[in-house]
Amino acid sequence: MKLPLPCLMIMLFVVGCTKSAPPDEYNAKAADPQIFHETATHLTDVIIHDIFKAPVASRIYSYCFLSAYEALVPGYIDYQSLGGQLVKFTAPPKPDSALAYCYPLASIKAFTSVGRSLTFSGNMWDEYEKGLFEKYRKMGIPDDVFERSTAYGDSVAKHVLAYSGKDHYKEIRGYRYTVTNAPGTWVPTPPAYADACEPMWNTVRTFALDSVTQFRCPPPAKYDLAKQSKFMDLTMEVYNMGNTLTADQKATAYFWDDNAFVTNVVGHAMFANKKMSPAGHWLAIIRTVSTDKKLDLMHASEAYTLGALSLFDAFSACWDEKYRTVRVRPETVINNTLNPDWRPLLETPAFPEYVSGHSVISAACGTVLTHLLGDNVAFTDTTEKKYGQGIKSFKSFREAYWDASISRIYGGIHYRDGVEQGTYLGEKVGHNVWKRAVTKIDRHAIASK
Repeated sequence: MKLPLPCLMIMLFVVGCTKSAPPDEYNAKAADPQIFHETATHLTDVIIHDIFKAPVASRIYSYCFLSAYEALVPGYIDYQSLGGQLVKFTAPPKPDSALAYCYPLASIKAFTSVGRSLTFSGNMWDEYEKGLFEKYRKMGIPDDVFERSTAYGDSVAKHVLAYSGKDHYKEIRGYRYTVTNAPGTWVPTPPAYADACEPMWNTVRTFALDSVTQFRCPPPAKYDLAKQSKFMDLTMEVYNMGNTLTADQKATAYFWDDNAFVTNVVGHAMFANKKMSPAGHWLAIIRTVSTDKKLDLMHASEAYTLGALSLFDAFSACWDEKYRTVRVRPETVINNTLNPDWRPLLETPAFPEYVSGHSVISAACGTVLTHLLGDNVAFTDTTEKKYGQGIKSFKSFREAYWDASISRIYGGIHYRDGVEQGTYLGEKVGHNVWKRAVTKIDRHAIASK
């Protein structure tokens, strides 16, 4: 039986249209924040697998979340680009306002494109992206919208990658620090006696800091081995605490360890465990809180992006302090003056002591999250459960970042002034990111002008 041509054309039109969903429907599905959370977690998995050092991991996170945010912004009229606000960052090309886009898809495409470019394990992205983009295909996004959206995401990614290429990171690859052996200065520590980590990190361009020296810490306690000196008081606190740690203090130290490459020595054998970095831990906290509070995709992207930018700037300011003061670690002093066999609970990281990196980055991110979500946001952090380090609950971000800070004394790797001044520095960095990186448009203020 032959159908009339008009009927055949109608049937073909109907069959072709059944694959596509209405814009409101596919955009709502694509804006499910759970997909973005899962992809952010995948980035952490890749970073752990590739064993990036903590400052470098913060750089990867920052560019990935910045690209995702910038590709998503055109779909949300209450938000604005960070172009012209961050240091030397210009806004990406705008999409064609006459055409339809799925901005959540563009955002995830920008994120994975940058993530793939800044990490090593392309096979992990290949495998993950197969399932990821198939999810979007099944949402009924029209083919032309799908292709246009992914192309736009790629264009934003290229813009952000071009920005990243001028941050002076590549120029400092392979630079090695020369130990001076001057009294009171840092030297490599057991068990690996590793070279100093990223001694030129303070030359990498920041995002919101005008300069890595914008917020200077007061000088640390002067190196002085006299029994009644302030320095030896600080040293004795670490030593005595390390010898009398409670189970709860040990658990707190392990919970916030976040050493990306922990060295283990058994007899003559040495092996390592890979874990997430401090930045990865705080971004996992953002996932937890975003899920708890049911934040929509744009709000979650905002939290991740501001958090990541604060983490990077915190590492920048902290590393400037570290390599300016080059302060000796407690383990070295204790071994040389008190007990040659003493070892801290945690492995001493391979860089100078003052100030505590985890204290700075935790306070910076926690301060930004406090501005964004509130002073008393309670949450339960399960980040370390998969690594066998339990679960901890906090009444606020501030309580969490001070817990991370004090954990470094419990771990035997920092003096008290190093963690306290590090926390104060981090708070200043976090306040600065919040002030400098303005995500929301104040529409009422604009209307009143």
